[in-house]
Amino acid sequence: MSVPAGGKALAGFLLSGFLMALLGAILPAWGYHRDVPDFTAVGNYFLSLAVGLVAAGGMARPIMVRRGLSFLLVFACVLSCVALLFLALVSPPASSWWRVGGMLSLGVGAGLLNMALFQAISPTYQRDPAGAVNRGGIWYGLGCLTATLLVAGTFYAYTVPAILVFMAVVPAIFGGIYAKGAYVGPEEIAQPSLRQALQDFRSPGAVLFAMLLFFQFGNEWSLAGWLPLLLIRRVGLSPKTALLVLALYWLCLLTGRLGAVAILPRVRHGRLLMGSVLAALFGCLLLYSTNNGFGAASGAVFVGCGYASIYPLVAEAIGRRFPYYHPGFFNGIFTVALVGGLIAPATLGYVAEALGVGVVIGIPLIGTCMVMLLILLIWLESKVTGR
Repeated sequence: MSVPAGGKALAGFLLSGFLMALLGAILPAWGYHRDVPDFTAVGNYFLSLAVGLVAAGGMARPIMVRRGLSFLLVFACVLSCVALLFLALVSPPASSWWRVGGMLSLGVGAGLLNMALFQAISPTYQRDPAGAVNRGGIWYGLGCLTATLLVAGTFYAYTVPAILVFMAVVPAIFGGIYAKGAYVGPEEIAQPSLRQALQDFRSPGAVLFAMLLFFQFGNEWSLAGWLPLLLIRRVGLSPKTALLVLALYWLCLLTGRLGAVAILPRVRHGRLLMGSVLAALFGCLLLYSTNNGFGAASGAVFVGCGYASIYPLVAEAIGRRFPYYHPGFFNGIFTVALVGGLIAPATLGYVAEALGVGVVIGIPLIGTCMVMLLILLIWLESKVTGR
């Protein structure tokens, strides 16, 4: 019996968010907030996670063709569970290179899961791109929030290996859910040819949209991965309090997406997009200048609420201008932007090793300014071309 692709697939983004938020939440538990942290190792963790996600893009389709969508969903969950159990075994004081390998495996598992989920929601996405992205984002944000609260709630009560074992239960549960159903993928989605993809590099609109995605993804990933370490070392918060501020950031992203779903039909998208960027910029300034917990929490609220609706609105605009665009598949120039955004937290690790952890908020601050500039340039380009 085939299961419709919509509901359970969208709920699967909870697991995706749970896996993707894990590294930012677990870093304080691994001891990288202490006096002499190895930020290069942190950069290696993020880089290996990104490499795993990218590698999964080439692995997913052959697996899906040979074994089907149901097998891919279960396999991704099992691989993620095994990766978490392995990370539990190689927690500090084991060599950081063992954890690099664990994060690579986790990245592959999360990437395979994302590809399977995007394949399953394709009919919904084609009917309502902004709505599908928003609903998926709500589940994703709930998963990120759950992972962060789990680590915060168990930080002083359990050892790091025990926390990671608890976290491994989540993909195991989803694997059991997917194993009980039969899932079928939609018809093959048209992909751009290499020639069409290369032509995008000559399109000013495509380049501007790609740059916007590059900076926005880099902003979101950088803050999600580094905010606890920044608040512990720069503001002086305790690890548990810093994790709760990160949870507040995820909560604001979640509630912001809920609000976006409600007001999208009633508000001009251009105004909503610009208002979101201004709120995020104000939040970055608060985080950059604060020296207390209230300022940190306020900054997290503004940044989370500001970032909430930016990607769904941008994805909808790209979908109108470039019909072949799909968030889970090869999209020419837009793939370059997404991959660039994935390596931003890794780059921060290497820069922070040389310049200090304060650079962590400086990069998203500059990136948010770039997003605002690019929105204005895209608006100008659309006026000139009439698109």
